[in-house]
Amino acid sequence: MGHDKLRKFAENETFSCLLQPSSQELLQDGYFSLRDHEIKGHWNERMFDKERPIVLELGCGKGEYTIDLARRNPDCNYIGVDIKGARLWKGAKYAHENGLGNVAFLRTRIEFITSFFAPGEVSEIWLTFSDPQMKSENSRLTSPLFLERYRSFLKPGGIVHLKTDSTFLHQYSRAVVEQNGLAKLACTDDLYGTPRTELLLTAEEAAESKVDALYEVQTFYEKMFLAKGLKITYLRFMLDHEGKYEYPEFDAAYWRSVEGTRRSFDHKSNKNYDYAESEE
Repeated sequence: MGHDKLRKFAENETFSCLLQPSSQELLQDGYFSLRDHEIKGHWNERMFDKERPIVLELGCGKGEYTIDLARRNPDCNYIGVDIKGARLWKGAKYAHENGLGNVAFLRTRIEFITSFFAPGEVSEIWLTFSDPQMKSENSRLTSPLFLERYRSFLKPGGIVHLKTDSTFLHQYSRAVVEQNGLAKLACTDDLYGTPRTELLLTAEEAAESKVDALYEVQTFYEKMFLAKGLKITYLRFMLDHEGKYEYPEFDAAYWRSVEGTRRSFDHKSNKNYDYAESEE
């Protein structure tokens, strides 16, 4: 392990906004009987400067999206979740040094997410440029398996946002939403080619500039995708289904062929990312 990673891991231990639980403790009773962490049901009182609705970003990487949303919407508390400590270091350091009382980060595997949040504790979930997991349906963050997990802690009518460059993941997620009759609140296969007014749902959303944030808050990799002329898709839906979530009929082979080879970028090129770039 490089000295820079060791330095980041050591510094992570000093950030009060970053929670790094032991996976061994969660797994003491086995993978299918995960133990609850003591933070479950207590995020507002223990990790933030005041009580507010909680919004999660799952697979947050270096936390630029979590940070930017939190700065735009001070009436919500934001939690970025990722397993990579060296990535989380950047967002946690920024939140710590800038005194952002409505930002926290959680280092854990997303499949362990139910160990950390109590029923009704979370209002919204953001999935930003998640791995499409083309060959493992249950690993997709919009699969019925994961929707069941989210439902265990989302408030009634909780909202999920999916922003992705992956046509495969976008089409799969649409199929899951339609198969289960979930309320589809907004959907486009070309976000930046769609007028903002077409994605507005309520006057309240317009007042809170949520749709503006959708267009203006961009991860480092999203900027790279856009620079290459790739289209960004967006899907917003509500988990309003009470029965068991069903798997859709989905032609994975076809959509894999449509997507082609997944793009990859050198993470080191992200070293100079400036959160202030997206300042209003």
